[in-house]
Amino acid sequence: MTASSSPLTTKLRWSLFTVLCIAGVFNAMDRPIIAILKPDMMKDFGWTDSDFGDLAAVTQFSAAFAFLFTGWLVDRLGVNRSMQVGASAWSLAAMAHGWALSTWQVVAARMGLGVTEAVQTPLTIKTVATLFPPDKRSFAFGFATMLAGAGTIAMPFVIPALALAVGWRGALVAGGIGGFLSLAAWMWLARGLSQLNERSHVSASSTADVDDSYGSILANRKTWAIIVAKALSDMTWWFINFWLADYYRKEFGLSTLELAIPLAIAFAGSGLGALAAGWISTRLLERGVSVNRVRKGVMLGSALLVAPLPLVLELNSFWPVAVMIGVVMAGHQGFSLSIFSTITDVVPETKVGRVTAFGAFMGNMGGVAISLITGRVLDAGLGFVPLFVFAASSYLVALAWFQWLLPTIRRPEEEDNLFA
Repeated sequence: MTASSSPLTTKLRWSLFTVLCIAGVFNAMDRPIIAILKPDMMKDFGWTDSDFGDLAAVTQFSAAFAFLFTGWLVDRLGVNRSMQVGASAWSLAAMAHGWALSTWQVVAARMGLGVTEAVQTPLTIKTVATLFPPDKRSFAFGFATMLAGAGTIAMPFVIPALALAVGWRGALVAGGIGGFLSLAAWMWLARGLSQLNERSHVSASSTADVDDSYGSILANRKTWAIIVAKALSDMTWWFINFWLADYYRKEFGLSTLELAIPLAIAFAGSGLGALAAGWISTRLLERGVSVNRVRKGVMLGSALLVAPLPLVLELNSFWPVAVMIGVVMAGHQGFSLSIFSTITDVVPETKVGRVTAFGAFMGNMGGVAISLITGRVLDAGLGFVPLFVFAASSYLVALAWFQWLLPTIRRPEEEDNLFA
């Protein structure tokens, strides 16, 4: 059952999707928590920058490995069951941090969290493809990112207060509790909606297609256009997520509490950029502009927003730096939104979960690489210059690759057997 034929009301579609997005906020809490509370954790465990980079890489690698399976799982289970399994698993993994008393226990908890949180991305894309018609999906993606950004904006204010009250372990446990509360709301809204339990929305005669996990997907050049562009752009995203707080500390001497406002500006830019890109994409599509021009135009504009990033190294005033980082985050989200929207444009619904998950796998492997590299670049005394130069160019390179392998984006109704 597709979005256009579903009996779900508009209100219920958006209610379900909003609850899923809130669950995603709690799913993603662990990353900014670790970054914001880095000094406390380093003090407890005696870590260096390289150790912190290795921990980030372990989390990324665990998620990347899991993405090879979570897309298949989401395609097989359908939206409702995937939400129940995924939210339960990642919430338990987050709460496990509360009992971590050694570095290896932290590593084990991070690995568990990385594996389980990998359900969220393919589940979100699959849910958008299930609940919304094609021309509305960009705005849905933008709404999801804006909501995630709003949650992330609150974290620099909430997390230090939580840490003061219950410690950094307790702050991570709070994320798990929030995940379970979101799951309870989802189950209440989804009760009796049998269409959300359909496996990949295909008939029994099509089950063989679902069982074929990655063969036809990996043989298609459209897959490689998407996943390599995703990997290149996500390297910058993970670099900023894991190291922005550290950059502010080292360059401007900010304390953990003082990080709240600049991090809020960064993630406000992230949310507003996604919402703007989604709104612009939707309006242009509704006016009859081709999907190819819309997707690539937004990607180019987003890449140009990121390109001036190295200029922050020439600025001596803190506030212009904070605003520019917010613009960069907006650029990333516009670029990422167009990639995810392209997946729902060109990939049959039965394969959306797997293509999304494989793209996320490549993105997380990029995150692994940048985490390992960043820690060692900083320990070697090279500073942030080479890292910012790479970040500034990564989106333009990604777009060039995307254009080369996917010169024209067409939806299935415009082109038969895209993934045959």
